[in-house]
Amino acid sequence: MPNTYTSLHYHIVFSTKNRTPWISREWRPRLFEYLGGTLRGLDAHSHEVGGMADHVHLVVSLKPTHTISKVLQELKKSSSVWAHEEMRVPDFAWQDGYAAFTVSASVLPEVIAYVHDQEEHHRTRSFREELEIMLKKSDVSFDPKYLD
Repeated sequence: MPNTYTSLHYHIVFSTKNRTPWISREWRPRLFEYLGGTLRGLDAHSHEVGGMADHVHLVVSLKPTHTISKVLQELKKSSSVWAHEEMRVPDFAWQDGYAAFTVSASVLPEVIAYVHDQEEHHRTRSFREELEIMLKKSDVSFDPKYLD
């Protein structure tokens, strides 16, 4: 085949260090915009960014030349600097790990809607409960002690 064709969509989730609720409601939309802009700068496509005070969800499309770990390393690094400098949150930090799930193009609209409606989801379940459900649904093995 003379060309490369891909459909590489991901739902990525990561939290603030120690799940500290640093992402205030007042500047949360600005953080989401910043994360989306950073992804565009990395030549990735941001479909949706959402989250709560202690975590974020991203729905992104990547190119075959991207690696999730490198994209997230740059995304977390630059957004931490942004939170320190722009939002004046000197202790802001992200956790080291993340969860990443592949998303079929056929269900991409549903995942985008899910990420968009984070506040609604968290009226009835905690981030830990949400993450555990996502991991089990995707058949990802995990040690529960590392979910906190």
